Amino acid sequence: MKKLTHSPVVEQLELFKPIQIFSTHRLNESTFTFVDLFAGIGGFRIPLELLGGKCLGYSEIDREAIKVYQQNFIAYCNQYEKYLGDITKISKLPFDVDIIVGGVPCQSWSVAGKLQGFNDPRGLLWFDTIRVVKENKPKAFIFENVRTLMSDLHRSSLKVLLLEFEKIGYCVKVNLLNSYDFGVPQNRERTFIVGVRNDLDNYDKFNFPQPVKFKPKLINILDKIDELSLIDKPKINPYILFGEKIPYSRNRFQKNDEFNDFFVFCDTRAGHTTIHSWDLIRTTEREKQICYTILRNRRKSKYGDKDGNPLSFQDLSELIPGLKQKELEQLIRKRILRYIPDLGYEFFNSKNSAGINGVYRVFLPSSDAIPTLTATGMKDFLATVPLSFCEDPLTFKQMFIKEIYRKKQYRPISAQDAKRLQGFPDWFKMHENEDTAKFQFGNAVSVPVVYYTAESLLKLLNLINRSQESGVN
Repeated sequence: MKKLTHSPVVEQLELFKPIQIFSTHRLNESTFTFVDLFAGIGGFRIPLELLGGKCLGYSEIDREAIKVYQQNFIAYCNQYEKYLGDITKISKLPFDVDIIVGGVPCQSWSVAGKLQGFNDPRGLLWFDTIRVVKENKPKAFIFENVRTLMSDLHRSSLKVLLLEFEKIGYCVKVNLLNSYDFGVPQNRERTFIVGVRNDLDNYDKFNFPQPVKFKPKLINILDKIDELSLIDKPKINPYILFGEKIPYSRNRFQKNDEFNDFFVFCDTRAGHTTIHSWDLIRTTEREKQICYTILRNRRKSKYGDKDGNPLSFQDLSELIPGLKQKELEQLIRKRILRYIPDLGYEFFNSKNSAGINGVYRVFLPSSDAIPTLTATGMKDFLATVPLSFCEDPLTFKQMFIKEIYRKKQYRPISAQDAKRLQGFPDWFKMHENEDTAKFQFGNAVSVPVVYYTAESLLKLLNLINRSQESGVN
């Protein structure tokens, strides 16, 4: 067990503290100007000002976001800055600008927005963005959107956008960047589109930044950091974790020879860190056998074409010798199963993301990263104490239930957590309402990703303030 000291992530957050107070002197040292479209709460502005930028104007229509943006930035510099209002009303600006940035609304390209793309009015705001760039001809631009903009489903739409930017005189490059690669413990992939005006020197030489060397863990952003310890994970034979069906590939935060750093509360999936409802209440071995039989067979095509099908009493009788109707009724009374008329039996907790008893996932302090923060939120929690690792999956799960779940040693992800998971500095004043603040951070861009992307662009344009520190690599 290692006592944790201040990590490179803490140092990374320290990087953004010099602009806590905006002064005329500080702004007069600016080496480039920018306009902040779809400004939100300022995720683009923070790193650009640190790099020597001066914001000439911002566009945002959400009243609560404007409130947070103004209390953090405009109170210090409203003597010159222009509120630009709705992007659909913006045309030629009353000033020249070096760079235009923004997180273009992403709902129409996301699963949450039903993937409507240009068929959603919010998707058409891309064309207003292109129009503003065309009419004002900045040296460059940086725009951010959800990762699904680069998916096969939206490939043709992305091609249209890139072609339109090229038509108005820009060399455009696009890449998928993950917040985890730039210093925050969040697995957040986002599409970044960067354009450089093609009449400038080296206009085609822009390269996206490489991942930084330090890799954070969730423990690095938690409060009371000195009270927690980092526990080394043992290597485990994959056959112990998965049996004969070892996954061909998992995501970068789940290794085949290590325990997961999180527990999932879900009756419809299996796994060495999956907690089922029958693990949490008193059940017999026979009841567990019935539950696991349903779990193993519910997705088989012979029982239906859905990703999880009810199983009839006849189906279950063929799978479980001597099954009695009263055994299923007992599981219904325990709210583990439910009966669907004319179809059969399925789990009461049948929706994965709904979790069990209001809990979907609990992440240990040793986790490398949590999944993408969203504006709508998830039923995700943070364990407030570490969990000792062992080499037996069942013992590991039982330890979690006893030491963390039963003792309630876990808490929801707070707005303060979300602020740090997005790389916002400690000085940033978030919305006074906890839920609104979490919504806004879920919608925001990760500050360090913008910092390193903008730094690469500014070096190409020779606009970066060389007296500023260039970040931690």
